[in-house]
Amino acid sequence: MPDETRESVLGIIGGSGIYEIQGLEDERWERVESPFGDPSDELLLGCLGDTRLAFLPRHGRGHRIPPGEINYRANIDAMKRIGVTDLISLGACGSLREELSPGTFVLVDQFVDRTVAREKTFFTRGCVAHVSMAKPTCGRLGKMLAQSASALSISYRQGGVYLAMEGPQFSSFAESQLYRSWGCDVIGMTNMPEAKLARESEICYASVSMVTDFDCWHPEHGHVQVADIVEVMTANTQKARMLVAAAAESFEMRTEPCPEGCDRALDTALITSPEARDEDLLRTLDAVAGRVIGRQ
Repeated sequence: MPDETRESVLGIIGGSGIYEIQGLEDERWERVESPFGDPSDELLLGCLGDTRLAFLPRHGRGHRIPPGEINYRANIDAMKRIGVTDLISLGACGSLREELSPGTFVLVDQFVDRTVAREKTFFTRGCVAHVSMAKPTCGRLGKMLAQSASALSISYRQGGVYLAMEGPQFSSFAESQLYRSWGCDVIGMTNMPEAKLARESEICYASVSMVTDFDCWHPEHGHVQVADIVEVMTANTQKARMLVAAAAESFEMRTEPCPEGCDRALDTALITSPEARDEDLLRTLDAVAGRVIGRQ
């Protein structure tokens, strides 16, 4: 059972401009060492009102790291080490639905993972674990974000299926049509394996996918143009800052376990018997899985 007295810390992973939040106090950039390598950047730590925040630019400041080269394991491990209990992921995406126009925020609650070249688990040979991804996001965080978006009059939809593609190229017309036929709503390059790793590290996770364009399926929009995307991204960033500030204001310290069970995802996940576990690997899992490894 998690420590019910621990302090809740709200983590944010997103674009480089989102961390410029008015009212953030005691802010400082801090390098966090991870046994999984270097995170995308230093973490920006600070307080917004009574809420402790930890922000990480997913692509590094200046957007220097492409989606397929992000060290997702190091990013999530660093968040866990700094004490993050709840994580909001913000990122640009393309729309696969007519009704989800550019500028809309989609509070994603399901994923289809089509990435192929990324490290997707902390639990490699020597300590195997299988966590449930049936409900990959935290409904409690999603509800908080929906209430904040509504209060700010931000156009949003609660719930949606995110297709995670490898990139960095955009999808072909045939792929775009295929993903629509699968029932996917938005397409992006960064929420996987991020969401899987957050679940493995027992961090409550919510995704805000900010629509920048219709994917190439749309007959009136043709090819996706980076210049058009950047223009919408700039407007979305302003709204994202407001959303983060509002979410931080309504964020409440948890004194009890998450009702969604996110912070207990490893309770029944470890399958390797204690005597067969690799000691070197266990040392790298001290932050991610220390709660359960230490008691077995």
